[in-house]
Amino acid sequence: MSLSATVPPFHQGLRRVGGVLPGLALAVGVAGLAVALRRLPSLAAVSPMILAIGLGMAIRNTVGLPHAFAGGVAFAMRRLLRLAIVLLGFQVTATRLFEVGARGFMVVATVLVATFAFTVWLGRRLGVRPQLAELIAAGTSICGASAVVATNTVTRAEEADVAYAVATVTLFGSLSMVLMPIAGHGLALAPHAYGLWVGASVHEIAQVVAAAFQGGDAAGEYGTIAKLARVILLAPVVIGLGLLARRRAEVAGTRARVPFPWFVLGFVGLVGLGSLVEWPRPFLGVAATTTTFLLSTALAAMGLLTDVRRLAAEGLRPLILGAAAWIFVSASALLLVITIG
Repeated sequence: MSLSATVPPFHQGLRRVGGVLPGLALAVGVAGLAVALRRLPSLAAVSPMILAIGLGMAIRNTVGLPHAFAGGVAFAMRRLLRLAIVLLGFQVTATRLFEVGARGFMVVATVLVATFAFTVWLGRRLGVRPQLAELIAAGTSICGASAVVATNTVTRAEEADVAYAVATVTLFGSLSMVLMPIAGHGLALAPHAYGLWVGASVHEIAQVVAAAFQGGDAAGEYGTIAKLARVILLAPVVIGLGLLARRRAEVAGTRARVPFPWFVLGFVGLVGLGSLVEWPRPFLGVAATTTTFLLSTALAAMGLLTDVRRLAAEGLRPLILGAAAWIFVSASALLLVITIG
C-alpha cells in the first residue's frame, strides 16, 4: 500500500495547497512590486506585465529559485494566466466592434492574418523554432505579451522562448509608440486614419493608447476601439493553433496530448454576455485592474522560470524575425489604411 493511500483526503488537499502557496506568494509579490514601480514617473509608460517578467528573471538569475517554490510558480503561470485571459472578455463588446465599421474591421483582420502568416513563414526561412516563431507572430499581430502567453497554452514552448517573444514584441511595440506619432504628423494623416493605423499595428493596448492619443482625442478613441477588435481575434487564433497542434501530433504519431484551449470559450462567453448586459463602470474598472494584475503575476512566474543563458543561446535570429514582423505589420497597416481604411 502506498503512503499516499494512508493519508486522509483532507490532509492530502492541505499538502497540495501548502506546496503551491510559497511559489504563488512569490509570483504575486513580484507582480505587486511591478505595479508599485509603475507609479514612478520614469516607468509610467511601461506595462506592469513587462516589469513583472523582468523582475522575475532578475530573481531567477541572481539568487535562483528554490525547489519549494516551483509548484506555486507553475500554478501562477498556467492557472492564473487562463483566468486572466477569460477576464479579458470584459474589455470587449460587440457594440465596440461595430464602432470600428466594416472597412476598419477588414483592415484589422487582414493585417492580423497577413502578419501572422508572414512571421511564421519568415521564421521557417530564418531557422527559428516553429513554437518561438508562432509566439512572436501572435504577439506582433494581436496584442503583445497577452497574446504571447495565451498562445503558449497550445504551442507549449519553453519558458525561455516565451520570455524572448515577450521581450521582442515589447521592444518593437515601444519603438512604435515613439515613432508613430512623428510619422503620423509627417504623413498628415486624418485623426480617424491615424487612429486606425496605430490600433491595427501597435502591439500592446497600453502602447496603442499612448501613441494614438498623441493624434488627438478622436484618434485615441478610434485607435483604442480598433485595438480591441484585434483582441477579440485572439480567440479564433488560439483555438486554431490548438487544433493545428493536435493535428500535428496525430500526423507525427506521438502520444503527447495537446489540450484544447477551453478557457478561450470563457473569454468569448464574457464578450457575448457583455454585449447583452451593460456592466457598471466601477465593475469594469475593477475587472480591468484584476486582469492586468493576474497577467502580471503569470508573467512574473514566467520570468522566475526563465534562465537567461537559454535566452542567449537563441541568438539574433528571433530578434531579426521580430524586427521584420514589426516592419511588416506597420507597413501593411499603413498601406491598407491609405487605400481602403
